Amino acid sequence: MAIPAGLIIAIVTVIVAVVTNRGLSANDMRWFNRLQRPPWLTFEGAIPLIWTIIFICGAWSAVWVWNADPGSLQTWVLMAYYLVLELIALLYTRVMCRSRSLRIGTIIGGTGAMLSIMLAIAIQPISTVATLLLCPYILWSPVGTYTTWAMIRYNPEDR
Repeated sequence: MAIPAGLIIAIVTVIVAVVTNRGLSANDMRWFNRLQRPPWLTFEGAIPLIWTIIFICGAWSAVWVWNADPGSLQTWVLMAYYLVLELIALLYTRVMCRSRSLRIGTIIGGTGAMLSIMLAIAIQPISTVATLLLCPYILWSPVGTYTTWAMIRYNPEDR
């Protein structure tokens, strides 16, 4: 009995998230938590839920792409692209906190935003549903990137 593609994609998504986040130390989190936030940043408590939804939608998008042409070279390349996009999103916090640099966080966030748009363009001919499932990433990533960039003004020593 074959394991469904959706289950494999979900398992890979969770494993990558768990492994990537294991590298954050208490000092890294203390640095991040002590940063000054803009007064308009009232939605910070919702960010984990937002990213959970984004990752679920991204995984479902990958399932739709996989199911459109299972096992083809193009599909495998696109699965690698999804993996890179997930890694960019997950490494944002780890790399920014380790480097103690909001500027690096802004660059990583902006890279993820651009890559998500490029992926959406690449998969649109394959599946409109898969493309729509990337919309939460495409819409949220610039918000997160802008927020990180705006925090530089409040934390000039952490540029």
